[in-house]
Amino acid sequence: MTHEREQSLVELVSPDGASIGSSTVEVAHTGAGLLHRAFSVLIFDAQGRTLLQRRSAAKTRFPLRWANACCGHPAPGEAVVEAATRRLAEELGVAGVDLADVGVLTYAASDPATARIEHEYDHVLVGHVRSGLATTPDPDEVASLAWVAPSAVLGDITGPRSAEYAPWLPGVLRIALEASGGNS
Repeated sequence: MTHEREQSLVELVSPDGASIGSSTVEVAHTGAGLLHRAFSVLIFDAQGRTLLQRRSAAKTRFPLRWANACCGHPAPGEAVVEAATRRLAEELGVAGVDLADVGVLTYAASDPATARIEHEYDHVLVGHVRSGLATTPDPDEVASLAWVAPSAVLGDITGPRSAEYAPWLPGVLRIALEASGGNS
C-alpha cells in the first residue's frame, strides 16, 4: 500500500498556496522536493493531551519518528478536510472527529535515513474528542500511538530527543495551540 501511495498525485502549489499543477508523491519528495499541499491532523482530548503516532518502519519519509495523529496529501482539487477525514479512517480507523483548518505551515525537511524530502504547504487541522478515542491503526502506517501533554512534546522536541520526532511536529503543534489560545 505504501508503494501505491507513492504513485498518487499531489497538488503542487505556489508559496502562497495557489494550485500550479500536480506531481506524483514520489517525484514531489525527491531531489530538491516540489512544494505541494499537505495536511497535519492534531487531535486533543478533554485533558488537553494530543494524540501522537509513531510512524511505521515502512514509511518512505521519517519512519519510526513520532508525529501528529495523522498526515497526508489531498488529491489535486480535493478538499483538505475531506482528505484528512479519509486518512484518519485509513491510518487510525477513526471516524466522526470534526476537523477545523486553523493555519498553514510551509516547511522543507530532508530525511537523512531515506534521502527523501518534505517540502510542504501544510494545512494544520485540529479535532477535539471528549473521552477516549477508539482506534484500529493500520500497521503499514502506524507503529504505535500515545496521548501526550503538548508541553512534554515541546520539551522533547527542543532537547536531546529531538531526532525522535518528525521535523514538522513543532510547527504544527504550535499553530494548533495558538489557534486554541494555548489550550487544546
